[in-house]
Amino acid sequence: MNKSDKIEKLLWSIALPGFGQLLNRKYVKGLTLIILEIIVNINSNLNDIIIDSFKGNIQAAVQHTDYNWLMFYPCLYMFGIWDAYKDGGDTAEFAYIPFVLGAFLGTVGIIYSDVLRPFNILFGPVWLPMIFSFVGNAIGITLFLVLRKLRIT
Repeated sequence: MNKSDKIEKLLWSIALPGFGQLLNRKYVKGLTLIILEIIVNINSNLNDIIIDSFKGNIQAAVQHTDYNWLMFYPCLYMFGIWDAYKDGGDTAEFAYIPFVLGAFLGTVGIIYSDVLRPFNILFGPVWLPMIFSFVGNAIGITLFLVLRKLRIT
């Protein structure tokens, strides 16, 4: 399995959790992730809050959000991406760390998305978790590289 195949599966999982698993011929796991994504999406009103957020109606997005359901999304999303990448072939030790930190900080971003105002801007339940998730991924990549370097030397 070459690296571009792993990246392709990772990218399809970014499009929708479960697609990468289908490419890896893990049909039960892929369909389970797709069904879970649909359940969480519908129950959290994710599509409505994405539309509100893109239109700049952040307060409407906050009001439409079912936070109890939306908090499942970052972990489901990051697990789907990680699992498709992992099952796509050889994976480096500690490569899971960026995904775990991205899921964790994305969830923290959801928790505080209705009250936290960095630079006095309410980013809401779509943008703040995305920002937090990217920060988690960046910290995780840095930690992964440090651990890998310490393991090699």
